[in-house]
Amino acid sequence: MKFFTSCLLAVTLASRSIALPRTDGAYNFQLRESITPPRGWQRLSAAPADHIIHLRIGLPQSRFDELEKHLYEVSDPFHHRYGQHLSKAEVDALVAPKKQSLDLVDEWLASFGLGEQDFYRSSAKDWVTIRVPISVAEKMLNTKYHVWKYGETDDHLIRTTDYSLPDHLNEHVELIQPTTIFARWSKMKATFHLDKDIFEEIPIAKFVSSTSQDLGLADGVTVVDPSCNATVTIRCLQQLYKTGNYKPRASEKNSIGISSYLEEFVNEQDLKTFYLEQRPDAINSTFTFISVNDGLNNQTLDEAGMEANLDAQFAFGLSFPTPAIAYSTAGRPPFNPDILTPLNTNEPYADWLDYVLSHENPPLTISTSYGESEQTVPEDYARRVCAGIAQLGARGVSVLFSSGDFGVGDGIEDPDSHTCFTNDDRNITRFMPTFPASCPFATAVGGTNDIPEVAVFFSGGGFSDYFQRPRYQAHAVENYLDNLPYGIYEGKFNKAFPDVAALGRRFRIWWRGKPMSIGGTSASAPAFAAVVALLNDVLLSQNKKPLGFLNPWLYATGFSGLNDIMIGNNPGCGTPGFNATVGWDPITGLGTPNFEKMRKLLPKN
Repeated sequence: MKFFTSCLLAVTLASRSIALPRTDGAYNFQLRESITPPRGWQRLSAAPADHIIHLRIGLPQSRFDELEKHLYEVSDPFHHRYGQHLSKAEVDALVAPKKQSLDLVDEWLASFGLGEQDFYRSSAKDWVTIRVPISVAEKMLNTKYHVWKYGETDDHLIRTTDYSLPDHLNEHVELIQPTTIFARWSKMKATFHLDKDIFEEIPIAKFVSSTSQDLGLADGVTVVDPSCNATVTIRCLQQLYKTGNYKPRASEKNSIGISSYLEEFVNEQDLKTFYLEQRPDAINSTFTFISVNDGLNNQTLDEAGMEANLDAQFAFGLSFPTPAIAYSTAGRPPFNPDILTPLNTNEPYADWLDYVLSHENPPLTISTSYGESEQTVPEDYARRVCAGIAQLGARGVSVLFSSGDFGVGDGIEDPDSHTCFTNDDRNITRFMPTFPASCPFATAVGGTNDIPEVAVFFSGGGFSDYFQRPRYQAHAVENYLDNLPYGIYEGKFNKAFPDVAALGRRFRIWWRGKPMSIGGTSASAPAFAAVVALLNDVLLSQNKKPLGFLNPWLYATGFSGLNDIMIGNNPGCGTPGFNATVGWDPITGLGTPNFEKMRKLLPKN
């Protein structure tokens, strides 16, 4: 994404015959949003007036209700339109703003010296992004920005706690960010679950046992090497999830992607070493790297991304030879007040969505292991990001997210030590759902542990505070709630997550030239995504459409192809969290994949 504008507004104004900025008094401002700063953030000082900020202006998506209707029809295995996904042009037309909204916003921006050459518009023109100094942003929004610091970390943000808009724009602008968004868009905390032998040079042979000692599971059919209870490899997942005997036949039509942020990128040498050890038939394969906003890919071994390596090694390794795409998106919200040069204060996840939605053929399956506590993301912003995920689903893309690594909030069961409090004046104990995993148009992946599988204690799960429960979840979730004691759980029953699960501990990856053991739902999501990619291969090899938005199929019939996980709980927020049980539960969702069963249940589109 490039913005053709000067860093100095004075230069911009001198070079164009555009009206000078109006004073604040020229507009009648109306308050659009006012928040209490999230816990942990401390206001330090006024933001530097010349700091450059990228403001994203969200215009109303004129026909999103129609898009949502299309999405559910093409994703419902019992609907006659199942699999008839929309094109990019069709989706863009449904979310494009009305001309009046475009014109009024353009006029408003022009009054501050900003012309078309200063804008970046999303593919559907529903987002307008501008690059202006803080001093101009404050006039445009009738607000004051400050530098904020999070706890004892070095994370800094430039944010405001309220902003206003001219009242004539009230119906023509849905939101503007970054203003009140304090999300840090963290990667799932895989590093919190490292095994003690993290840097020990352990030969893979140590973990390979005689087949005479194989673990026979309760179904009487699945046999898994017992070494998989010490370390998880591609072979373990192939055995456990029954993909090992399948030979992909439609690779030329298929694709799988991972998205990375926060200066993470896939190291090619680590991936080759991983393939040499666990997937030798893939040793000479390649993947497509895509940089968004100048995302890093310098291939320096000592800067390789742990999260990116994990995602690529298992998503690409398990789905090989499915063509693979790795995105690396630059930019992060934190601002370093000691550096005076302009920094990107954009929200990188929205940048990635803009990019992938602007292309005709995004990957058919995409796994992401990043997110944030839902309450740190303003609700209007969360809904717009979720709407972007819906657009991908309508186009036939399966979008999966890790459910989180802190149980129902902070992973702390001690009622006197937990940190789960609402971001408002009430300051009451509340479970902390994870976004974007809580988005009803995404498939959230929880975690399991050991073989036979049980729910892993850190698996994120629960109920959204923003999104209503979608109809595809009604039966499964209501069955769970019928047997749930109230009290600490009362009032937490909106959209439920996760939807599914996969192993989430002791994954053996290569990072910076050494083997290590890692865990988290960061591992679960790419593993499940790889199974989805193989299911797509089955469909595409029969000239059928890809799965697209998974959840309506999973909750309607696909659940019969999943391994139900019935043991475990996910403590947090001073409580034991939720229990795994028969059927759906807020730790492992509907269960973990059985590829052979799932392929027999694929819709007959």
